Amino acid sequence: MLNFSFHNTTQIHFGEGQIQALRQAIPKTAKVLVTYGGGSIKMNGVYDQVVEALNEHVWFEFSGIEPNPQYETLIKAKDLIQEHDIDFLLAVGGGSVVDGTKFIAAAALFEGDDPWDFIAKGEPIKQALPLACVLTLPATGSESNSGAVVTRDGNKLPFMSPYVQPVFAVLDPSVTLSLSDRQISNGVVDAFVHTMEQYLTYSVDGKVQDRFAEGLLLTLIEEGPKALAADTKADLNVRSNIMWAATMALNGLIGAGVPQDWSTHMIGHELTGSYGIDHARTLSIVLPAVMKVCSKAKHEKLLQYAERVWNLTDGNDDVRIQRAIELTEEFFKSMQMPTRLFDVDLGEADIDGLIEKLIQHGMLKLGEHGDITPEVSRKILQTAV
Repeated sequence: MLNFSFHNTTQIHFGEGQIQALRQAIPKTAKVLVTYGGGSIKMNGVYDQVVEALNEHVWFEFSGIEPNPQYETLIKAKDLIQEHDIDFLLAVGGGSVVDGTKFIAAAALFEGDDPWDFIAKGEPIKQALPLACVLTLPATGSESNSGAVVTRDGNKLPFMSPYVQPVFAVLDPSVTLSLSDRQISNGVVDAFVHTMEQYLTYSVDGKVQDRFAEGLLLTLIEEGPKALAADTKADLNVRSNIMWAATMALNGLIGAGVPQDWSTHMIGHELTGSYGIDHARTLSIVLPAVMKVCSKAKHEKLLQYAERVWNLTDGNDDVRIQRAIELTEEFFKSMQMPTRLFDVDLGEADIDGLIEKLIQHGMLKLGEHGDITPEVSRKILQTAV
């Protein structure tokens, strides 16, 4: 196992009715900015619950944060923060709202010329406004980690800072009952691929991390289709397990002390940035291709994945690995997700532009070994056609 330091400071308030925890969790003296997206929280009752919980607080609101949050939208919140002397942010929504709010938190106190510089140029984030979140769509794990992804002019780029780690997160699985099938599918697959990016690398004998990861994968495989099926769609236990799995997939626990990949995400970001494809739908397209192209480097872990997750023990190594990849694709399809570029109306002709973007963004040595060069990324995309 590799050396590591692990510390997660986000307090989780989990369960039905936990939005009321906002009353005590946010200081009464705080001036709060509630951020959200397109207004679905006003239709599913979440907004009303937040308003009730904040009835003793001074608060304002900022709406319109998009899926794959845009810099041009987020930067508008800075004036509102200055005008009202805001000192606490509350994101109410899915991962995009949380990511966007993390950017707002850091941008509000950024001392440079352009807050985009801490993303595109790696300028240090020295401070940020405290933030918390009410999660409505389990998927990204952003509610309890220090990372975020923001898009500007078609460039979808990540940043990380301990200053934007949420102080607390409210996870009420009952609020997910109003999600569309597409949102459910995206969330389950996003969490699944987050787990795979930290698991499907090479062994360092991290037995605890491996078995945690395998448990998350099995849970998502079991519960994901139930959230789409008519007879179990409203089962709160199903939604609870999915919600907690998505949080645990990217709160730092399963990635501590083990190598990580993230090539699927970096390649997927270019598909979203260039073509606006849902983040999770890029992952369901790219991951199987990464598994195929990088099967030699991932040989040992692929066999472990095949046996422990899919119960594949018959046949030689190649047969088991191939079948494990096929079953992964079948799972994605059962979640109504694309697994090929042609499923989203893209093909060979679109690959050159995607590779150019990867090079432009410095994604030259991806993967757990740093050996996924632009040419290997090209092969991955060709395999995904």
